[in-house]
Amino acid sequence: MKVVVVGCTHAGTAAVEQILKDHPETDVTVYEREDNIAFLSCGIALYLGRIVNRLEDMFYADPDTLRQDGADVKMKHEVLKIDSKKKTLIVKDLETGEEFEDSYDKLIMTTGSKTYTPVLKNFDNPRILLCKNYEQAQQIYESAKNYQSIAIIGGGYVGVELAESYANTIHNVTLIHAGEQVLNHYIDKPMSDKIVGLLRDHYVDVFLNERVSGFEDGDEITIKTNKGEHKADLIIVCTGFVANTDLLKGQVKRGEHEEIIVNEYVQSSNPDIYAAGDSCSVNFNPTKKPVYIPLATNAVRQGFLAGKNVFGDIQKYMGTQASTGLELFEHTLASTGATLKNALDDGINADHVIYDDYYRPTFMPSNEMLMIDLVYDKDTRKILGAQLFSKHEVAQSANALSISIQNGNTIDDLAFVDMLFQPNYDNPFNYLNLVAQMAVAKEEQEAEAKK
Repeated sequence: MKVVVVGCTHAGTAAVEQILKDHPETDVTVYEREDNIAFLSCGIALYLGRIVNRLEDMFYADPDTLRQDGADVKMKHEVLKIDSKKKTLIVKDLETGEEFEDSYDKLIMTTGSKTYTPVLKNFDNPRILLCKNYEQAQQIYESAKNYQSIAIIGGGYVGVELAESYANTIHNVTLIHAGEQVLNHYIDKPMSDKIVGLLRDHYVDVFLNERVSGFEDGDEITIKTNKGEHKADLIIVCTGFVANTDLLKGQVKRGEHEEIIVNEYVQSSNPDIYAAGDSCSVNFNPTKKPVYIPLATNAVRQGFLAGKNVFGDIQKYMGTQASTGLELFEHTLASTGATLKNALDDGINADHVIYDDYYRPTFMPSNEMLMIDLVYDKDTRKILGAQLFSKHEVAQSANALSISIQNGNTIDDLAFVDMLFQPNYDNPFNYLNLVAQMAVAKEEQEAEAKK
């Protein structure tokens, strides 16, 4: 069988490795238009902040290794057209300019995503940069050496991480976001207020509810918004991502972010085409709906499954809670599952409780405050999501809650599930028990009030 993999970052690499591990005799061809594969874009902020010294360390695989495993890896080759009925591709060698046709039995689309770039006046200014791939990371790093004032457009994970990195390297930082809160896909406003406060405490100027309309060049670039103007030497645009799937437009079912809709075997509406990573949807367990959540964790898991399931319906996709973590000025923010706003928008009868207390006994010589925002379904009492924030390390607690959501556990389960007690780590009831007990008490009080 001949399998063609289009695109080779996280998902593509995982798919190729899995195919050749299970079926080394398979004819696997990879087309990648860049000159590198498997770049961890989450390392850009680490590199910019001098935490990681070599950007090259952000590559965790290379074309030669895949070739040694048995794949025909063609770098700097761009797929121009796909005909899913004929199972053919038109490919261009970007170094020679030659175009040729290839064919496949099964196709795996791992073309990833592209930065969403709004139509803005004078967007083509060389001091306006995007932030996603290796080349853009190099540009950002070199530019930061020459400019003092930095404006970041977009308050998602990339924008917030870059704001911290620039602030830590003694730049003047402005963060402009169109919404009323930052990180709106992953946290609710109470947690956003904590993050915005922390950014402002570190001299990042944060402007919310401001939509950028254009730019004007000068010694400094003028940023025009619906509320006024800002100035900066350098601008980084981090306004989110859309799936890079134009090659299959009109040939497979796609969603509102142009993502390929996949089933539980990461198979598209065309049974011979599979998709993984940022190019496709994920099955979001809290709402049981396909959504677009471009995360590396989703990509490697779906890539692994694509590599297995091109040979048949072998292993189902478990879905995702879209768990994420962020270290920000010595604090940890971690989230998993649905926010309250997103759950309500999906028509779920949801509610939440907020735990805001010390993470361990007050008799301990040092301590840290911990905030947990727990979201749950009032009808089923199932846990839908949670957000945690503290100087204490809470990322693994988000993983524990992810398991709870995956397994359909309720607030009643979480309230009394067995967890260790040791004063170095927690109270006799762990803070996850305590926040769930708050939710149980809230429901009991509401039920009593209705009598």
